[in-house]
Amino acid sequence: MPLIPFAVTGRGTGVAQTVSVDGADYTIETDAYEAFGGRDAHPSPLAFALASLSSCNQVTSSIVAKELGVRLEQVTFRVEADFNPTTMTTGAHREGETTFQNVRVIAEVVSDATDDQLEALRTETDRRCPVSQLFTLAGVELTSTWKRLAPVA
Repeated sequence: MPLIPFAVTGRGTGVAQTVSVDGADYTIETDAYEAFGGRDAHPSPLAFALASLSSCNQVTSSIVAKELGVRLEQVTFRVEADFNPTTMTTGAHREGETTFQNVRVIAEVVSDATDDQLEALRTETDRRCPVSQLFTLAGVELTSTWKRLAPVA
């Protein structure tokens, strides 16, 4: 399968940046929390990293659900993580230490999937999501928990 190129260009001052996505008619604005010298006027790169994990799980689960023949009425992904700012703020680094630690993906699913299909959906989404793989291959502990919600009447 051919590779699909992706590219962005960021330009900024201080800790804020405007990122242009190649081939798109929009930009992404980033900033940092005040504690890191920003104004907190836009999401931080750290928030975007977790948002990328959430939205990539959404895309991947949609693809996998279609393959499994199940309907996803709605999926809500909550992504939580513990962030260790030591390396970023002081330069100190210990071997094996990651900045994001204990990343947790919590999915609430409204679907016609059986319990077995829901588990297959979870494991295949974990395995196939490119952003999940970025975290995992970087040595970050990533767990995912999926639970079924009753359909909204």
